Formats: sequence, C-alpha cells, structure tokens
Amino acid sequence: DDLFKKTFLILKNDFEELQKQLDSRLQSTEMSGAHNSEYQTVEDLERKEREYSEHIIDNMEAFWKQTDKAQQDFLDQSKCSSAEAAKIMMDLTERMIAVEGLLNESQDLQAMDIQERLFNWELMVKVVDSLKSCIPEECRCRLNMLSNILDHLTVKNKLSVRQKEELLTDLHKAFWEQLAHFTNECMQQSKDLVLKQLECRAKKREDFKRRQKTEQGILLTKAFNIGDLNDFLKAYHDLLEKHWQAQWQLEEEDDCESTEAVVELYKELYSKASHALAELVNELFLQTLPVVTGLSVRECELLKEDWQENVVPQLEKWDSHRQKRWKLFQEQLLQEKKLWINEYALASVMQKHLSEKQEKIMQGVVSRLGCLSDESVNYILQKQRLLLCSVWRRLTLRSIGMAALTRMRMSRKKSLLQELREQHMLQKGSSACQDEDQWQLQKAVESHILEEEEKLEEETQQNHLEFHQQLVTEIQEALQFLQQHMEKVIGRTLLQHARQEAAKESSDDEQEFKEKLVEAAVESVYGTSSNINRLVENYYQQVGKITEDYEGKKLQQLKSLQVERSERYRLRKKEENEQALKEKQTKGILNISSAVHQRMVLQQKKVLTQFELHQQIRLEFLKQKLLGLHHLESEMEKQLKEAEWDFITELAALARVPVTVKKQLSKKSKPAGKKTNSNSKRGTSKSPELEDKDDSCENIQKPLRLNSSLCRYRGSERPHEGETEPRKNTKMLKKRGNR
Repeated sequence: DDLFKKTFLILKNDFEELQKQLDSRLQSTEMSGAHNSEYQTVEDLERKEREYSEHIIDNMEAFWKQTDKAQQDFLDQSKCSSAEAAKIMMDLTERMIAVEGLLNESQDLQAMDIQERLFNWELMVKVVDSLKSCIPEECRCRLNMLSNILDHLTVKNKLSVRQKEELLTDLHKAFWEQLAHFTNECMQQSKDLVLKQLECRAKKREDFKRRQKTEQGILLTKAFNIGDLNDFLKAYHDLLEKHWQAQWQLEEEDDCESTEAVVELYKELYSKASHALAELVNELFLQTLPVVTGLSVRECELLKEDWQENVVPQLEKWDSHRQKRWKLFQEQLLQEKKLWINEYALASVMQKHLSEKQEKIMQGVVSRLGCLSDESVNYILQKQRLLLCSVWRRLTLRSIGMAALTRMRMSRKKSLLQELREQHMLQKGSSACQDEDQWQLQKAVESHILEEEEKLEEETQQNHLEFHQQLVTEIQEALQFLQQHMEKVIGRTLLQHARQEAAKESSDDEQEFKEKLVEAAVESVYGTSSNINRLVENYYQQVGKITEDYEGKKLQQLKSLQVERSERYRLRKKEENEQALKEKQTKGILNISSAVHQRMVLQQKKVLTQFELHQQIRLEFLKQKLLGLHHLESEMEKQLKEAEWDFITELAALARVPVTVKKQLSKKSKPAGKKTNSNSKRGTSKSPELEDKDDSCENIQKPLRLNSSLCRYRGSERPHEGETEPRKNTKMLKKRGNR
C-alpha cells in the first residue's frame, strides 16, 4: 500500500507539473499576440494554432515518457516477477487504450458540436446583418419614392430644380444624421449588452466549475466501492460528458439570449428610424411643400397618400429580394457543411490507412525478431496501438483547426463573391424585358462571376495543399516520436527476455555443477567418509547457529514492538481519562434534558474514535512486524547462502574439483516473484513465523540433498572405514533434514 501511495503521489505531482508547464506555454502564446486592438488577424490565429499544436504534442511526449518511467520505477521497487510485471503492464495498457477510445469518441462529438456552433454563429451573424442592412435599404427606398414625387412636382413647374435639390439635400442630411446617431447608439448598446452577457456567463461558468469539482470528488470517493475498473471509467466518462453537455447548453442559451437581445435592439432602431422618417415626411408634405409650391394642404395630403401607395410594392419587391438572398446564403452554408463532412471523412480514412500501415510495420518487426513470446508480442502491439490512438487524437484536432483556418482565409473572398452573386440575382430579377445592352452587361457579369469562382476554387485548393503539407510534416514528426518510443519499448522487452534466458541458463549451470560435484566427490580418492561427515557436521552447525540467531532476533524484535504497542495504548488511555475528567466537570453546567443527549453523542464519538485509533495502532504494529520479519528473513537467507557456498568450496577443494560457477550465482537469491507467490500461498494458512521457518527449510533443502547423497555414496563405496559411521551419519543427515 505504501508503495502504491508513493507511486501515485509521484505521478500526481509530475502530471500536475506537466499541466502547469502546458498552461504556462499556452498563456505565453496567447499573450505574445496580444495588442491594443480587440480584433485579431488570420496570421495571428494561424501562428497561435501552430504553437498550440506544438505545445500539445510536446506535452504528450513528456506525458508518455513520464508514464513509462513511473511504470518502470514501480516495477523495479515492487520486486515482482516478470510474469506479474508483464500482466500489470498489459492490463494498464488495455485500460489506457479504453480511455483513449472514450476520449476519441468525445472529441469527435465535440468537434461536430463545435462545427455546428460555428454554422449557428454564421447564421446569427447573418440574421443581425440582414436586420442591420434592412433599415437603411428600406429607408433608401422610401426616400427614392419621395425623390420621384419631387421630380413630378418639378416637371409640373411647382418646384424649381434648385428648390428640389435643396429639399432632397436637407431631407437626406437630416435623415441620415439621425440614422447614424441611432446606429451608433445601437452599436454601443449591443456591445454593452454582449459584455454584460459575457460577465454573467463567466460567473455561471465559475459556479458550474465548482459544482463539477464537487461531483467529480464525490465520484472519486465512491471509486473504491465500484468493483470493476471499466465501470468506474465509464461512470467518470459519463460524468464528464454530462458536464460538457451542460456547459454546451449553457453557452448555447447565452448565445441565443445575446442574439435575441441584439435583434430587439435593432428592431428598436428600425422603429426609431421609421418614426424619424415619418416626422420628416409629415414635415415635408404638410409644412414645407404648401409654402414652397403653393399647393393646398389637401393636395399635399393626396401626394402623401400617393407616395405611401407607391412605396408598398417597392417594399414588397425589396422583401422578395431579401428572401432570395437569405435562401442563397442557406444554400452556401449547406454546401460548406457538406464540404466539412467530406474533409472530416477523408481525414478519418487517412488516419485509418496510416494506423494499419504502422501496425503492419510493427508486426513485421516483431515477427523478424522471432525470439519473443506471444505475451511480449501482444504487449508491444498493444503499446503501439495506445500511442497511435494518442497521436491521432491530437492530430485530428489539428486537422480540424486547419480546416477552420482555411475557411477563415477564404471567408473574405467568399463574402465578396456572395455579394456579387446577390447583386446579379437582384439585377436579373428586377426587369423582365431587357434590351441588348442590358443583356450584354448581364453576360459580362456572369462571366466575371465564373472567373471569380474559378479563382476562389484554385486559391482554396492551394490553401488546402499548404495546410495539408504542414499536417503531413507534423504527422511525420509524431511518427518519428512514435518510432523512437517503440524502439525503447522493444529494447526493454528484449532486455527482459535476455535476462530471463540468462537467469535460466545460470540456474541450470549451477544445478549441473552441483550434480557433477556430487559425482566427482563420490568417485574422488581424496575424500574420505570422515572428512565428508566433518564438512556436513560443520555445515549443520552453521545452519543451526543461523536459525538460532534468527529465532532470537525475531523474539527480541516482537518483544520490543509489543512494548511499544503497550506504551502507546497506555498513553492513549491516559488521554482518554483526562478527557473523561474534563467532560465530567462540564456536566454540571448542562441541564438534564440536554445533558443526556450530549452524553449519548459524545459516547458514540468516543467509541468510534477509540475503535479507529486501536485499528490504526494495530495496523502500524503489523506493518512494523512484517517489515522487521522480512529484514531478518533476507539477512538469514544471505547467511544461509554464504554457508552453502563455503560448504561447496570446501567440498570441491577436498575432492580436487575446480569450481566452475561464480560466487554471485550461488549467492543470488530466489526470484522475487516466486518468493512472493509462495508467501502468498502459504499466507492463507500460516503465520509469518511459520513462513520464516518454511523459508529457512527451503533454503537448506538443496545442501541437505547434496550432503545426504554424498554420505550414501561414500558409505557404499568405502565400508572398510567403518560401517557404523556412515549409518550414523546418514541417520544424522535424515534427522537434520527433518528439522
């Protein structure tokens, strides 16, 4: 548990440091392009997007390097076997692949939602712009009809040309000044309204983030109650999706509210402009014209009615043109949606093709190696699949950003081309009968539109090619990182395989040497039964002394731990008595009804506190006991190995047999994984003391078998040196072996 906590704490601190570094880099990138203007150029956005992508890729590389380092450190410190380590790494890789899959699905959905929001924003902007342009267009139409009436009065010599020009100039000046004033006021109110909405959104977002952290904390506290890790991942992912959808809905509602508020402002502007124009028209027909033209008020009122009747069909015609422009805009927006879907599908196909290609390359590499096990090959392929998922997820985000940047680059020219199409459509529908000059003019405009469309298509393809080359370069860099990382993974796997093979060969060599030593000692003429029995007796004396020292140290350690535990209990009991005395002194102050209830609550808290404290003391005692026993066990194992090596070297010297194995091999302890497994199996039915005895017996089994074999062989070969002594030694060996 301590190792797990230590590893997780290190990982948490390292990942938090990586996140801080990423946030700092992103913030510096954001501030590097900041200037006094509230607008940003496309070049600034492209530079920021490129730097963002570089920072994210660098952070990904640092994340995986840190993760692999932490995994390797954990496996080194846990001292688990190679099989257990492989299982841990495989399980962890599969879990992370599942997490990457969930993140990839979320990113796809979020990308589609973001793209849909961009289209909605374009729609909202078009609505506001249409309403904004509607006001001056409609007023211009009304002023044109007034100009026609004044022209008619000029033809009838009711007005001079100079008077007409002065009236029109004064009318236009007064109206456009008021309209400019209303427009500026509306723009300022719109800006203030949007800023207010953004402030409210920021407050809502902060409250929402606090609720998110609370819900995430509650789920993390329940993580231990969730049995399956997949269930926990799904629950956590669903919670994040819920938060994303809630935040998305909140922003959508704010956008709609802001748009509706701006629309209401422009409707108010339209009402003010119409009212101002109506006052100017009334002043013209009822005050100015009777004085200037000499017409009666009734005649001027009739002129006003004619003006109103002529305005209605013109406004209907203009409204029809506006609806056509709106329909044309919707068609263009639909084409852009289809284009974006095709680009996204093409990126998915390219990603799938490259992934399959990389997997085939890796399969070819591991197949050419040939020496690895199926588990190792599967782990390498799973590791590559995990890194590919991580790389493609970030590159997919980059490709989406590049598609958006391409649209930004071409947005200005698309807008100009769209305006040209709208003007051509309006001119084409304005008159049913056309003369030769008008027909030639329309043909020229159509050919110009076709040329502009070809230029736009060509430039769009060039921009796509430029961004595609950038994306290919970034893909190559990411695949290079992937290749370097996988080379390290394969290298570690090969190193582990080589160590396992070397350990297996060394174990076989050591066992073979012992068997040869037994045969050589039996056949040697230099070793007598008494000499061999003396070596065996010395070895058993050393083993007995080692086990006796082990039992003594263990008993002494248990006594010291028990004394420490009793002392802690005594101190705690003293604190409880002092606390009880204080509570008893304060009881007299309380009334009877409240005292009973408070005593019950205090007694419950006291019992729970005592129970938790006793459990904590007992747990610490068991931990210290286990650590001490493990330390004594390792020390005893080392001493037993030393005794075994001394016995082997003395026997080899006695039999005149050269030692062909190194001392390091004989001193090497058992693999930690096997030892852990045996301990875990015995732990189900034996105490730590019995485990230590079993381990000590296991450590001397091989020398015992070696000694027994030697004594039997020497006794059968040399009976003339005393038959009773070999039997005695054999009985002694059996008795020692049964200890």
